[in-house]
Amino acid sequence: MTAPMQGLRVLEVASWLAAPSCAALMADMGADVIKVEPPSGDTYRQLYASLMGQDFVHPTFEFDNRGKRGVVIDFEQDEGRTLLLELAKDVDIFITNLTMPRLERYGLSYDAIRAVAPKSIYAVLSAFGTEGPDSERQGFDQSAFWARTGAMSVSGDATSPPSLCRGGFGDHTSALNLLAASLAALRVRDQTGESQYVEVTLQRTGIWALAGDVTTTLYSRVQPQRHDPDRPSNPAWNYYQTADGRWLLLVMPMAMPFWPAFSKLMGYPEWIKDDRFQNMTGLLNNGPEIVPMVRETIATATLEDWSEKLDNAGLIWAPVAELPEVVEDPALRAVGAFETINHPRAGAIETIAAPMEIRGADIAVRGPAPELGQHSREVFTELGLKDERLDDLFKRGVLV
Repeated sequence: MTAPMQGLRVLEVASWLAAPSCAALMADMGADVIKVEPPSGDTYRQLYASLMGQDFVHPTFEFDNRGKRGVVIDFEQDEGRTLLLELAKDVDIFITNLTMPRLERYGLSYDAIRAVAPKSIYAVLSAFGTEGPDSERQGFDQSAFWARTGAMSVSGDATSPPSLCRGGFGDHTSALNLLAASLAALRVRDQTGESQYVEVTLQRTGIWALAGDVTTTLYSRVQPQRHDPDRPSNPAWNYYQTADGRWLLLVMPMAMPFWPAFSKLMGYPEWIKDDRFQNMTGLLNNGPEIVPMVRETIATATLEDWSEKLDNAGLIWAPVAELPEVVEDPALRAVGAFETINHPRAGAIETIAAPMEIRGADIAVRGPAPELGQHSREVFTELGLKDERLDDLFKRGVLV
């Protein structure tokens, strides 16, 4: 099978999660991805080394950096910056999340890369964009994707404080956006023969993900209400606790087609013809009255019991799954959602496969994340540097 990005070279000068995980997906698709790090390493690598020790193999860093080749260049030295531009000459995609001042400082601006690689894609991921009042503001996904987009203000229950998103939630969503934009830019490049500039931000990806609320607010300029489990828009679109302390979520926003089966299953067939519940407006106005009854009914049986009952009734629902259950989910296993990385130090590590499939194409995890500087000599030998010069560069710390 052919890998979709086979024959393409990607140069990654980035750290943390979003841009590196985009490059990892490109490696899954067959691209030769070269990850460039400073002597201290990717900041994310440093974080886990400081917490767990240098020898700890962290599955999250492996996930975001699998299948790449790794080189270490000291950007602070003039010769290091020159070598980096030499390395850029042969790339199809240059991917970075460095701020514009740092890119200018290291000689890695769009103009600089385009000058040496006139048909390259220059892909930038930032928190808030390279224009406007926050162009130099740094940010993580929790600040730019979650808090600044309004997602934090509409998440959680109406009576609870705003909730944090899990780490990486916005990063990995933004990585998919950057991947799509970069692949589209390759198509434009192939049509025009010219370099293309790509930019994706955590904040803009966040408002796209929250489009239902944001587009409504563009129209109304009114803050959407958070979910209130005591007064849901209808009782068949709410979460309830089972007898064994687990939770299930009913998801029937258009409740009417399911209302007869739902009413019977809850033990109140009289709701089917009750004038209060004959349309969505009636449910909105009167549904909260029966929420306590639904709660009481669902609290009489375990999650396992309800699983069979809800499925047999043809209702739309989901268990509030815990992560040990998720990683064993037979539906995920059946569609190949997980793959194994064979790591030279840690052995077999299960990880998440690329979240897409092209029938007949080879998309797969190619190998572990590189050790710090693992491929420095290999990559620069391919570039034509002789052993004598390489030895000197390593001795002086230009390469590591």
